[in-house]
Amino acid sequence: MSELARALTGDSAAAPAAHILEALGADAVGRLFEGVPHTIYQELWHLAFWQQISLDWIRGNETPYPATPSDAFPAESTTDRAGWEDLRDRFLSGCDEAAAIALNSERLEGQIVCPSRPGHPARSMTVREQLESLAAHNSYHLGRIVLLRQLGSSWPPPSGGYSW
Repeated sequence: MSELARALTGDSAAAPAAHILEALGADAVGRLFEGVPHTIYQELWHLAFWQQISLDWIRGNETPYPATPSDAFPAESTTDRAGWEDLRDRFLSGCDEAAAIALNSERLEGQIVCPSRPGHPARSMTVREQLESLAAHNSYHLGRIVLLRQLGSSWPPPSGGYSW
């Protein structure tokens, strides 16, 4: 497996995404900490949202860029605790799809169109560049989820995770 594919599944420099997202009950995913803008559920919703857009762009579907940053997060009151497992599974499936694309060396240098914020011109980049951007974005928000788990005393997960 390539390092890019590992980074897309979260099994590179940090705990795998599947470990980070395991063993979280409804209370944990919906808990909001003082001074922290999003819950674990909202962070993962955001990850799944952007990952889907990135995969759409790679497939050639010019899915529009959100009009405002808040459009890329669920409503503040939204925490579909019953749908947590579906959301987690959808995100992890997208990670696997992105990693599979990263293993297709012929496809990585292909050019794709990535719409930009409203009022800005669309950008062109390679599939590799979009996957690198996705891996960095996922890593950032998965790190936020780890911090939220630490704040809630639910870290490390049963399958293990770094505690430093």
